[in-house]
Amino acid sequence: MRPGDLERVQSLPLFQDAAPETFRVATAGAHVQRFPAHTMLLLEGDPVDFLYVLLDGQAELHGTWNDHETVLAILRPVSTFILAAVVLDTVALMSARTLERCELLMIPGDAIRTAMRLDARFAQAVSRDLAGGYRGLVRTIKNHKLRGGVERLANYLLALRASDNAGSTVRLHFEKRILASLLGMTPENLSRAFAALHDHGVTVEGSLVHIAKPGALEALAKPDPLIDNHAPRGGDILIDADAEIWSSEWNRATSR
Repeated sequence: MRPGDLERVQSLPLFQDAAPETFRVATAGAHVQRFPAHTMLLLEGDPVDFLYVLLDGQAELHGTWNDHETVLAILRPVSTFILAAVVLDTVALMSARTLERCELLMIPGDAIRTAMRLDARFAQAVSRDLAGGYRGLVRTIKNHKLRGGVERLANYLLALRASDNAGSTVRLHFEKRILASLLGMTPENLSRAFAALHDHGVTVEGSLVHIAKPGALEALAKPDPLIDNHAPRGGDILIDADAEIWSSEWNRATSR
């Protein structure tokens, strides 16, 4: 691995507090590999031999059942995934594939488990990462169960605007069919949801979404700090820092 790659990985919350020897043990057998777009990295049901760290590009986590497929998360650098399966030394519950050319660091699962036994601070960091992933998942479940498609899309756009520090125009980072699946919608329902947002100042031009009236969009979305990181944080509500494992485009801004 290049020194720059090691520095990027060491800056992850997972490794920030690890002792130098722990970091050396954890990454001794690690290697960086580059994959072209649309490469399947991992299949659900397969044993998990590595912890994956996405250094460059975009990757998709998805699940299947009875010939149906759904997008669970879209990952952007720098983020880890499949940590829970690595800790438990069990099979993956989701599949992973690249959406574009990606660069990934692959760390042997045995090395992660050994490092956890050697270093209590590293084990605590793993626990925080897993706890953050769980909380991010709870936020996602609440978003899907408590809101209709239009409200989910409105909050997604506000989250994207916040995470990318965008102004009145945000860019969708992947195809609309993937966004529809990520939000638990069909492509047709997503199109209808965008049309419904037109009266709230939202217009679409290819991958660009123009938000002319952010106040009107927020009034419709009703962001909640217990679901959305882009929501106003009033009162004594404590928003803690959740992990990257569920860092879909929506959860990048809402899992914290």
